Amino acid sequence: QVQLVESGGGLVQPGGSLRLSCAASGSIFSINTMAWYRQSPGKQRELVASITSGGSTNYADSAKVRFTISRDSAKNTVYLQMDGLKSEDTAVYYCNAAVRVRQNWSVTGFWGRGTQVTVSS
Repeated sequence: QVQLVESGGGLVQPGGSLRLSCAASGSIFSINTMAWYRQSPGKQRELVASITSGGSTNYADSAKVRFTISRDSAKNTVYLQMDGLKSEDTAVYYCNAAVRVRQNWSVTGFWGRGTQVTVSS
């Protein structure tokens, strides 16, 4: 199986920064796209940013300019640097990875359990 473990969440004041990390482990042949999603109470989970194995990135409009996604493929780890945080960024942030468990197997999406980010004064 594949496990994704997020870390780096917490309480931060408006305008502050946080860096989230997500490490994938277990039975992994390769990882395609890795992504960060978030979900606030009463809202649907939404994509924040994604990064392909080749390094191409995609951001939600709300994350452009303020957030930066990156990955260390050697460590199967994806990061999300969040600057200029706003109260509306408060949510549980989830990591997602598109994993090929074995060569020639299809890609399967895996989720982490999430890390809480709270932006408040």
